[in-house]
Amino acid sequence: MASGPTAQERADAGRALRTEVPRSRHEEFSPAPDRADPVDLIERQSALRLPELVPLRYGRMLESPFRFYRGAAALMAADLATTPSTGLTTQLCGDAHLLNFRLLASPERHLMFDINDFDETLPGPWEWDVKRLAASFAIAGRQNGFSEPERAGILRAVGASYREQMRRYATMRTLDVWYAHDEMAEVAAEEAGELGARGRAGLSRMIGDALAHDTLQAFRKLTRRSGDEVRIAADPPLIVPVRELLPGAEGERLAGTLEDLVTGYGRSLRADHRRLLEQYRVVDMARKVVGVGSVGTRCWIMLLLGRDSGDPLLLQAKEAGESALAPYAGPSRHDNQGARVAEGQRLMQAASDIFLGWRQTTGIDGRPRDFYVRQLRDWKGIVQTDEMVPVGMRRFAVRCGGTLARAHARSGDRIAIGAYLGSGTVFDEALARFAERYADQNARDHQALVAAVRSGRVRAEAG
Repeated sequence: MASGPTAQERADAGRALRTEVPRSRHEEFSPAPDRADPVDLIERQSALRLPELVPLRYGRMLESPFRFYRGAAALMAADLATTPSTGLTTQLCGDAHLLNFRLLASPERHLMFDINDFDETLPGPWEWDVKRLAASFAIAGRQNGFSEPERAGILRAVGASYREQMRRYATMRTLDVWYAHDEMAEVAAEEAGELGARGRAGLSRMIGDALAHDTLQAFRKLTRRSGDEVRIAADPPLIVPVRELLPGAEGERLAGTLEDLVTGYGRSLRADHRRLLEQYRVVDMARKVVGVGSVGTRCWIMLLLGRDSGDPLLLQAKEAGESALAPYAGPSRHDNQGARVAEGQRLMQAASDIFLGWRQTTGIDGRPRDFYVRQLRDWKGIVQTDEMVPVGMRRFAVRCGGTLARAHARSGDRIAIGAYLGSGTVFDEALARFAERYADQNARDHQALVAAVRSGRVRAEAG
């Protein structure tokens, strides 16, 4: 193995970058003169999706500027490509807004706090994830009616937490960085002294909800019994079993394709996890609508049973297209976009789902499509940002900024990034100003979609 630069050389290189890209420049954002029409860009994405579900996507994005932001990762990727960058890269989430930080289960059955959504993951400039995260707090703060000074405190907290934690990881041994994680028992204890009674009650409720949202809860919610059989219950258009989506021979062919997907994807798992999967059999499958930005992509849920009908496993197979970052950060090194998602998740998460894998399959239209597969629900818990008061959102901003730093430190040059950021608050202040500027742009883009729907240019449907 070739020797690389020393830790001191990496730190020196990071500090030298302050001359090339002053930290104060990270406040910069103005729409490029040739910036694409936001509705045009959203429509280009929609052209690759199931046309009958696209109006649902627009309906969800119409609801608020924050909902719009969640579905507009491609818009922001184009904008971020025009902003200052140090050239230091790491594995990016690609869609690091605040609702993609949540509770989830580790394989050891511990409740963790981590990033959860990796549909857009790709190597790229570390600044892009941090700026998307900060802008999401600006937009959420506005939606909650927070004052400008209250939002400023929250936004500076994002930058300060990322900076301070990255500097801490720069001093740690490499294996210690890799083993670092946020276990919720420890997080709750840390936060108890910072949050008021309302915040502590909200945190306890979120933990309780996460522990209740497991495979058995999803099984009870999503299935029904008919005699000795268990089947996925229809809830159109959000959940449509294959037997109802495509009756007859065409549906049977699709069911066979999805069974092959489950069998074949097992080859992307570790040998012991593959052996575990082999102890289950597929008994039903359905199309499911998920998220905001993902609406219209092909997403299937599969019901598997082990020993008997009381031993379920629910898997989700989600179509993976090219990352929204790819036109600006470069194409993935993976031939399969599902592998891009799964491998990016494994790089960034402290502990990933044991059933996380990928597979390419051929659709009923004859076109090959890439999928990644994971458990449908495994102790998932999400914050309710619309219920947050400023102090609670600030504490959440600190948690998210530090978690993102850990995820980046696993694959990027934590020493150079930490040295570049330094011990002062220059970057924090610049990030806060950027976030407010981008929140203004997001509001304009949301209004552009509202106008497009009102004019009949695009059709939106609630749901």
